[in-house]
Amino acid sequence: MNILLPLPRSDYDPSEAAIAWAALTAAGHTVTFATPDGRPAQADPVMLSGCGLDVWGRVPGLARVPLLGLLVRADARARSAHAAMTASAAFAAPVRYDAIDATAFDALMLPGGHARGVREYLESATLQRVVAAFFDADKPVAAVCHGVVLAARSVSARTGRSVLHGLRTTALTWSLERSAWNLSRWGGRWWDRDYYRTYVEAPGEPAGFRSVQAEVTRALADPAHFCDVPPDAPQRRRKTDGLHRDTPTDASPAFVVRDRRYVSARWPGDMHTLAAEFLRVLAEPAERPRDGVGT
Repeated sequence: MNILLPLPRSDYDPSEAAIAWAALTAAGHTVTFATPDGRPAQADPVMLSGCGLDVWGRVPGLARVPLLGLLVRADARARSAHAAMTASAAFAAPVRYDAIDATAFDALMLPGGHARGVREYLESATLQRVVAAFFDADKPVAAVCHGVVLAARSVSARTGRSVLHGLRTTALTWSLERSAWNLSRWGGRWWDRDYYRTYVEAPGEPAGFRSVQAEVTRALADPAHFCDVPPDAPQRRRKTDGLHRDTPTDASPAFVVRDRRYVSARWPGDMHTLAAEFLRVLAEPAERPRDGVGT
């Protein structure tokens, strides 16, 4: 199958893009990248290196010494996958957003990212129309983190509503987003305290109003359709503390939601499980009915 994987010009999350790419290509699928201008995208450098979250982040000689960043940067598997992805011929030759023909692709993968460069990706009316075309054609779609925001903003030509209206989904939760934001604000990134918030509340708006979870929830048919880890879930602490990530052989820290041909996840720590579930969707016949599942 030919899978479309769009990226912003800059600041995409390296784990979310690369782990998806690695799993899809290892399974024999073709991945086609897309960017606003048809040039190779640039990952969020902080999420690759971990540098830039400590109070000495702008001190020459010390800026390249991460401490807090070691907790949140792409892990060794993701960094290795990212190096392979960026060295691939497909990554070097993305299509432009305005040249995408949704009918030429079998499925869609929407990674995320939180730094300011990702806004171009989230706010592209052209890309939103492309995303809507995949949902309207009932093609498999996977989305993670801020990629779910892009889906939420995409309006179905059939219904005039968000393509997520009527579906169950997860995305970056306010709990995870707030924890990362606090790490940035109080941990030492004094020159850019809102680095972890793609959008910040305007005066008078309640805390979290511009969060990923709040925006996605507003697009759903029922607020209860936004799924988070249940209080009684096994391994709940590992799933919600933002410190544990899944691996190809351990899905216990992950939380993934599937509704029909749509699969969603919260953050990079869910990516191996998301990729595995997406591959299962791709392998199934289109006419087979599917129920939503939280893992």
